[in-house]
Amino acid sequence: MSNCLIEIQGLYKLFGKNPQKHMDLVHQGRSKDDILAKTGHTLGLKDINLQINKGETFVIMGLSGSGKSTLIRHFNRLIDPTEGKILVNGRDIMALPQKELEQFRRHKMSMVFQRFGLMPHRTVLENVSYGLKVQGIHKTTRHQKAREWLETVGLAGYEDQYPNQLSGGQQQRVGLARALCTDAEILLMDEAFSALDPLIRSEMQDQLINLQERLHKTIVFITHDLDEALRLGDRIAILKDGELVQEGTPEKILLEPATDYVEAFVKDVNRARALSVEVVMKPPTERISAKTIGEALQQMRRSKENYGYYVNEDGFQGVLLQETLEVSPSKDRDNQPSTDMFENINTITPDTVLEDVIPQTLDTDYPLPVVNKKGDLQGQLSRASLGEILGNYTKKTD
Repeated sequence: MSNCLIEIQGLYKLFGKNPQKHMDLVHQGRSKDDILAKTGHTLGLKDINLQINKGETFVIMGLSGSGKSTLIRHFNRLIDPTEGKILVNGRDIMALPQKELEQFRRHKMSMVFQRFGLMPHRTVLENVSYGLKVQGIHKTTRHQKAREWLETVGLAGYEDQYPNQLSGGQQQRVGLARALCTDAEILLMDEAFSALDPLIRSEMQDQLINLQERLHKTIVFITHDLDEALRLGDRIAILKDGELVQEGTPEKILLEPATDYVEAFVKDVNRARALSVEVVMKPPTERISAKTIGEALQQMRRSKENYGYYVNEDGFQGVLLQETLEVSPSKDRDNQPSTDMFENINTITPDTVLEDVIPQTLDTDYPLPVVNKKGDLQGQLSRASLGEILGNYTKKTD
C-alpha cells in the first residue's frame, strides 16, 4: 500500500491577467524571461511533479524567485494553479466545494509563517488556541490543549503575555504551538526560521527534530538554506526558476548532484557536518562468529586482516586481534573469548554525524564498529572510507 499523502501532478502557475491564453508558450518551452517580455505574465511554476509521504519531513528549497513559496501555497489553495492536480489522500483538492475547502484548511493542514503571523491584540494563549476556536471547540477545552502545547514548546507561564512582549524565537514557538494545537495531519512551514538569529534558529531546528520524532507529522518545510534543508529533510526538492531540478534524500543531493546548478549549490557544504556514519560505512567484512577462542583463531587466520568483530547471539561483543588469540593458552582454546581479550575501541551509531567521529576514526588503528541501538553490528567506518568522501569534497572545492 502506498504511503503517499500528497501528490502534485503536472503543476503550472502563470501569473497575469489571462494566463490560460499564454500557456501554449509555456508548453513550447519558452523561457521565463521570454514569456514575461512577450506577454507581461510571470511563470511561477513549470510542470512540478512530487510525491510526499505520510510522516516525512519534505523540504522544498531554492533561491529567491525559485517558486518554493508559490508551491507551498498551492497545497492549501491559498494559490490556485493554472494547470495541474493537487491530491491529498488521493483526492484532488481543486474539486473541493468552498465549505469543504474551509474544513480542509481548518482540520487537515496548519501553517507556520516566516514572520510569525501572530495576532498582536490577543494573548499567547488566545493565539495558540485560535485554530480550535475557529473549529468551534469549547473555550475550556481549547485553552487546556493550548497550555499543553505551550509547555511542549517551552513556553509554559507565558500564556497571558502578548506577542510584542516576546523575543523573535519565543514568537515563533507560539506560531509552532498554534499550528500543532489543531492536530492537523500536515504542517506547512514557509521559511519559518529564516527571520531568527542563527543561535535561535538552530534551537528551533532542534526542537522541530525532537517534536517530529514524537509526533510523526507530515511536514512540508520551505527554506533557502541548504544546511537547514540537509539537517531537517528526509527528502529535498530543489527548485530553480519555477522548475524542479532535483529531488532525493539529503545524501543523494549532496553526493550525486543532478545538474551544474545543484553542484554549485552544494559545493560549499561541510560534508562532515551534513552526512551520517550510515552513508559512509562499509559492510563489516571481518565478522567473527565462532563460539570458542580456537575457532575464532582459525577464522581469523583465514582472513586477510589481523582483527575481527566478535558477535554472538547477544549482538556485537568487541574487537579481537589475531595476536591476542595467538598468545592465549592452549587450555583456554575451547572457551568463549572473555571481555579482557577485546580491544579498547568505542562503538559508533549509524546516525552519528561524521564530524563527531573524525577524531576517533583517526586515532584508532582499526575501522570503528558501527552498532545500532539494539546492539547489532551494522558496519564499519575506516579512515579510508572517511577520506574518500571528504577527499572528493576537497578536490571539488579546490
